[in-house]
Amino acid sequence: MAQSKPGGLIDNVKTIVYAALIALGIRTFAYEPFNIPSGSMIPTLLVGDYLFVSKFSYGYSHFSFPLSPPLFSGRIFGRLPERGDVVVFKLPRDTSTDYIKRIIGLPGDRIQMRAGHLYINDTEVPREPDGTYTVTDDGPSMVYKRYIETLPGGVRHEILKASDDGPLDNTQEYLVPPGYVFAMGDNRDNSLDSRVLNAVGFIPLENLVGRAQFLFFSIDAEAPWWEIWEWPFEIRWSRLFTSIH
Repeated sequence: MAQSKPGGLIDNVKTIVYAALIALGIRTFAYEPFNIPSGSMIPTLLVGDYLFVSKFSYGYSHFSFPLSPPLFSGRIFGRLPERGDVVVFKLPRDTSTDYIKRIIGLPGDRIQMRAGHLYINDTEVPREPDGTYTVTDDGPSMVYKRYIETLPGGVRHEILKASDDGPLDNTQEYLVPPGYVFAMGDNRDNSLDSRVLNAVGFIPLENLVGRAQFLFFSIDAEAPWWEIWEWPFEIRWSRLFTSIH
């Protein structure tokens, strides 16, 4: 018995170390969890959504690793995102901050908002009215117009618009530089994104963390945390294990 205890302890420590290494490997090279704290991507993503991001979709940069150690520059096995991908990236002006938006512009594209309508390379992106949408989980309740937008290449996705004459509804033309992409939130009038050059601006490909793949949990946490009997009713069961488009 005296000899088995030390061996058992060592085996347990080895198991914990191996499990930690496996988890670190999965987080670094396969999938990393993120949660949604704001409403800039409503209705695609809601406050309280938890999702997995695929780290391998665009290759790996030093931002793929925990704490983002500056081990190298550029991307290994790099691949350009597709227009319409929902991506997590490091904010260019503060790389400790993660943002999630939709890729609208690729290198060489010209992007502009005119009277609330999106133009890519001087061509208006079509949008179809799709009723209204009431936002209740990002501050005061508000009713927005909902549209189905079809990006070049065929990706269709929902967007919300409060109006077509907001601060970011008439912009300059943005020319996306080589090695960068342009991203916007689906909640168009409530999104700090690439349209604001001094806050987000163009996103270096190196700053991409990965592609948002699917939701694994979602909760509308309105009740106080100590009311545990309310927890099952706050889970958005219909959103669990759904893919992100």
